[in-house]
Amino acid sequence: MVATLSAVFGLLIGSFLNVVVHRVPARRSIVSPPSACTNCGSRIRAIDNVPVVSWIALRGRCRHCAAPISMRYPLVEAGTALAFGLVAWWSLAQTTEAPAASRYIELGAYLYLAAVSIALALIDLDTRTLPNRIVLPSYLVAGAALSAAALIAGTPEVLVRAAIGAGILFAAYLLLALIVPRGMGMGDVKLAGVLGLYLAYQGWGQLTVGAFAAFVLGGVFGVALLLARKAKRGSGIPFGPWMIAGAWLGLVVGEPIAGGYLALIGL
Repeated sequence: MVATLSAVFGLLIGSFLNVVVHRVPARRSIVSPPSACTNCGSRIRAIDNVPVVSWIALRGRCRHCAAPISMRYPLVEAGTALAFGLVAWWSLAQTTEAPAASRYIELGAYLYLAAVSIALALIDLDTRTLPNRIVLPSYLVAGAALSAAALIAGTPEVLVRAAIGAGILFAAYLLLALIVPRGMGMGDVKLAGVLGLYLAYQGWGQLTVGAFAAFVLGGVFGVALLLARKAKRGSGIPFGPWMIAGAWLGLVVGEPIAGGYLALIGL
């Protein structure tokens, strides 16, 4: 039931994320003016702004000028709904022994991470930037939500681990940015701290797997581009999406992967 409600909520958030992805890189307000057709400037009516349904009903075209509306809009809305549903199912299954209040606050923290992940991944792919307007507030939101969840659950020690993890990943990416400035930007460094906070909150295994997975996934993608002759040696690729994908991999399956590796080497 919670997963279903989260998915419905995700549809609405997905519609908002489309606005965020379009306006934040341009340094425009995300609340005004109201959404309008990018071709004719006509304001989009409420009935034409229902997630996914309106795009299908309008056959992917503006009601006023018939200009095509990118398929990205319904895909982001549907993708956010799917992501929210899966995150809710996963999050609530992780902490079955914790008080209900703690579990739902944690769920809110991870739903926020899901929304931020989608927005930042798309913005980085579009503009190769990770805006401070999204990344920096995430430290406050994540820190406050995870702190409340841990204190209610009576596990304040995980907050120390989370803070250390955030510092470790931030410092590691900062070092990489100083050594290879063309390969790593400060946006990646700032995002690393947020992801490290979430990963270490779950555990050291999750942090380790999540950190390494970003480079493995990004490396595989880079090699695939070279083989497909879509890129040349030295070509830069947006790394934010791979940091985010690696972090989610670490959160969801980091513990069994880390445990399996340690068992393999006899530790």
